[in-house]
Amino acid sequence: MYSMTGYGKGSATGDGREMTVELKSVNHRYLDVGMRLPRHLSFLEDPIRSALTARLSRGHVDVFVNYRNLRSDARSVEIDVPLLTAFVAAAKQANETLALRDDLSLTAALRLPDVSNVREADEDTDAVLALLNAAINGAIDNMLVMREQEGNRLGVYLGNCTDTVESLTEQIAKRAPVVVSEYRVKLDERIQTLLGNVEVDRARLATEVAIFADKASIDEEISRLHSHIAQMRSLLLDKEPAGRKLDFVVQEMNREFNTIGSKANDGELTKLVLSGKAEIEKIREQVQNIE
Repeated sequence: MYSMTGYGKGSATGDGREMTVELKSVNHRYLDVGMRLPRHLSFLEDPIRSALTARLSRGHVDVFVNYRNLRSDARSVEIDVPLLTAFVAAAKQANETLALRDDLSLTAALRLPDVSNVREADEDTDAVLALLNAAINGAIDNMLVMREQEGNRLGVYLGNCTDTVESLTEQIAKRAPVVVSEYRVKLDERIQTLLGNVEVDRARLATEVAIFADKASIDEEISRLHSHIAQMRSLLLDKEPAGRKLDFVVQEMNREFNTIGSKANDGELTKLVLSGKAEIEKIREQVQNIE
């Protein structure tokens, strides 16, 4: 089981080039990728997206790429000679008009606006892609280690919560028949209080109790809850991403507890249902973080 929260970093060097890729991921309904790349490396967007899609199924992933080209031919300096000529001509004219001291040197001239420009050399696409492949896969490896560790922790927590839900389900199942028996006794006592020693139609009393028992029956809900609990445990051990499936199972478990709560005519049952719904809410919150 993998959480969708994690961080990973990968680096690669070769032929005078260095690249570092950092990945940060949080929960998201789908796989959503955000990238921060140097503008001249925008051609890496599709390979990055493909690498992430191949190994991740869900989560918002922020990608940070740092790149350095340390080769001697990585940059070149260009001087705009026509512009510099125009600057010099203008300076000479100003000198003739204003009689200023001429201290214009080559060093000073190169500091003039837009006269010199450092140009990045065209990148070797194949070499950069090779670095990316090594760096991003290393980053994904490291991120998945963290996501797995967090996923295992979540798995233990969810397993404990599921055990609690199962225990509450068993308590509800044991309490349900008692509710019917208590209803029979209370109904009988109420009739005796109202009618005194008048003979009561026992068949009619049995019919009323049977109608109540039918309306209050939660056998189907209990059976479905046991099925959902078994599904939950199976999904917690699944090697494939199970976040969406777990989310669905949690919704179904909550539905069954709601139905039981609507049928409950007993304070003890209501307490058990509320405890179960609280536990399911804990599960639902954590399931949102599972891939």
